[in-house]
Formats: sequence, structure tokens, C-alpha cells
Amino acid sequence: MKAGTNLEKILESGAFAVTTEVGPSKGSVASVIQRKGELLKSWCDALNVTDNQSAVVRMSSWASCVLLKQMGLDPVMQIVVRDRNRLAIQSDVLGATALGIKNILCLSGDHQMLGNHPSAKGVYDLDSIQLIQMLKTMRDERKFQCGEDISGEVPIYIGAAANPFADPFEYRVIRLAKKAKAGADFIQTQAVFDVAKFAKWMQMVRERGLDKQVHILAGVIPIKSAGMARYMRDYVSGVYVPDEIVTKMEDAKEAKEEGIRMCLETIEELKDIEGVHGIHIMAVAWEDVIPRIVEAAGLMPRPAL
Repeated sequence: MKAGTNLEKILESGAFAVTTEVGPSKGSVASVIQRKGELLKSWCDALNVTDNQSAVVRMSSWASCVLLKQMGLDPVMQIVVRDRNRLAIQSDVLGATALGIKNILCLSGDHQMLGNHPSAKGVYDLDSIQLIQMLKTMRDERKFQCGEDISGEVPIYIGAAANPFADPFEYRVIRLAKKAKAGADFIQTQAVFDVAKFAKWMQMVRERGLDKQVHILAGVIPIKSAGMARYMRDYVSGVYVPDEIVTKMEDAKEAKEEGIRMCLETIEELKDIEGVHGIHIMAVAWEDVIPRIVEAAGLMPRPAL
């Protein structure tokens, strides 16, 4: 065991994992993240806490993770390289592990121009692959990136992101291979709306044997409205929403019900794809639908490990 987290135990046991994403508050009110934890604690194996998502200032991921950990949940702390240099990142990792936060997801982060402080200076001291490699060195060799020894263990379970739909498509699996080689233990993918294209990507993943090196969690987003579908299609970088999805939402009499139906249909198809080890549900500002989706998808009860 690398970290002994619930997420690690679920994935290493071969069970089909369920994780979800929660956003901290735009303030210091702890109850915002605590309410989400209370709602989701029985339905997911781990809760991924965003790190200034969309480059908008929120309560820190590590502090929110501590609040969830105090509730008996298994949080996943996000770290984006946009905001911190290698000194700050390594310091945060040591502090997080000391507080029992051991799942870490390594990300580049949305560009600051997209957020509420567009004139902020981006750091980008490391890229996301270098971040993965640095965390692996801290864990396995107990050394800082500079080569100095770390006093004590750094038990972390290292995650990374993958986008199977970005261009050029053929390079997507190469980038995944680099993250696996750098030391990623699990991968969360961008939201899947085109299952056929995702299945083709997974075939390339299996051909390289990458599904045996990393645990792949396929991302899903339940869509609330036709407007949300159009917005993601037209404006959200990295998300591929086919026109037919938008049309279905526009034609639906009950948009939310259609969004849930499509999400459940996608999950059923993903469960049948070899090499997919779980799902990551990103219910944007709609966390209360997650229990319904997990139950209807036949993913309850969650393994008690």
C-alpha cells in the first residue's frame, strides 16, 4: 500500500470505484463543504476537492479536505501548478499528509485569464507531469526535488487527469503514458459524452498496457439544461459535447430528467469497457443528484473497506 486511503483500497481490490467532485465555498464558511460531505459520504468512495477551479478564488483545497477528513470521508486534494512554485507545493504536500490527506490529484489548472483575477501572474514553475514525478520522488525516495532527504514518510496516492477528446487525438494516449511513467496511480478523465470515441481511446490505452499501470476513472457530467449543454459545447475548454446531446436536451420535455437519463446510459456503457476502473461524477452545482445517479446505476452499496 502506498497511502492506505479508501480510494486506493477500492481500486487495488478491483472494485468499480465511484468518486465525485465538490467545490469549496467562495468564503470562509466551513458548513458549505461540510454539507456536501454529509450529502455524499455514503454514496462515493472519495471526494475530489477543487483547487481554485476555473481560476476563481475559493477556500483552499487542503483546508476543505481537512474538514471532510474530520467527518470520516476520504478526500482527494487537488494541486494546480498555476498558483504555486515547487517550494510551496512540497510544503503543502507535507502539511496535507501530516493532517491525513493522502490522495493528491495533479493538474495544470485553468488559465488565470478565465477567472476573477485575470491579471494574476501564473506561476507554472512545473508542469503537471513534473509535479507527478516530484510527488513520486517524495513518496518513494523520501527526497525533496532538490535531492535533500525528507524526515518521515510521505504516504500519498497520486492522481492525474486525462482528456481523451483533445486534438490531436492520437497524442492523447502518449500523454497518458508519460503520466503513468512519471508515477500516477490513478487517472480521472474529462467528461465523456462521446462513448464511441472514448472506447477507441481506451483501446489504444489497452494496446499499450496502460490500463495495467494506472486505474482509470471515466468522468461523467449530468446535464441540467439545454443552456448548460450549449455552454459546455461552445465555451468550456477541453469538454467535447456532440451536437446530438445538445439537440436531445433542447427537445426534452423535462430537461433535468433527460440529463439524468443520458448520464445513466453513459455509465452503463462505461462499465462494459475493459480497463475502466470506475467513474468520476462532476455534478456542477447539482450535488444533490449524485445519490440518485449512483443508486440508479446499480453502484450501491459501496464496498466497506
